[in-house]
Amino acid sequence: MAESELVPPPADGRVFRHRAAAGLADVAPSGRARLDAIARWLQDAALADVVDSGLDGGGVWVLRRLRLCVARFPGFGDALEVRTFCSGTGALVAERRSTVVVAGAESEPAVEALALWVHLDPDGVHPRPLPEGFEAVYGATAAGRRVRARLRHPGEPPAGAPERPWRFRAADLDIAGHINNSVYWQVVEEELVGREPAGGVDVEIEYRTAGDVGDAVVLAGEAMRWIAANGDVLATVRLGH
Repeated sequence: MAESELVPPPADGRVFRHRAAAGLADVAPSGRARLDAIARWLQDAALADVVDSGLDGGGVWVLRRLRLCVARFPGFGDALEVRTFCSGTGALVAERRSTVVVAGAESEPAVEALALWVHLDPDGVHPRPLPEGFEAVYGATAAGRRVRARLRHPGEPPAGAPERPWRFRAADLDIAGHINNSVYWQVVEEELVGREPAGGVDVEIEYRTAGDVGDAVVLAGEAMRWIAANGDVLATVRLGH
């Protein structure tokens, strides 16, 4: 995964700032923030930015891909700020760069993130052009950078890939009636807890189809994981350190 795609914050244009905190429900037994908690902070910041912008094209945004580059994990009790901006656009998609900083350590970002969001009709199925006025609000930071929604992970696990059981619960559903994006990061957390990372991590998830309550499996292949249910791959995970 290339570092070059993590474009730096712009000198001009809209950079939205959203405050968060690492609470009891956000941390592992070691006290470090879990990846699913970080994903929730980013998701909340993205929504807050869109609401604050005043743009409403009648559509919905669906997360296609999220990369988390954690230099150091925020810890329990840390006051945080998510700084987020649009770093690229396509006909039906927008890319969002975010940085998570810990209060008092702003010069050393804890997390850098890159997300690709697809704009859909209210039914959440059919693609929809970006909202009217999007360029006026976000164009300066996108700076003409073009992005596409094409997936880049291998879609199928290798033959004979080892698997372990997983289950999605009713408590994992979000307002759209699907398994929330952040929940998939718990698959990685299951591997991290018990062998806490000594340094940073660089992990990326691609979302392929909506998940529902029920049994699933996690298939493993070196630096890849495939999360599948009922014969369909719901999401893929690329691991890095």
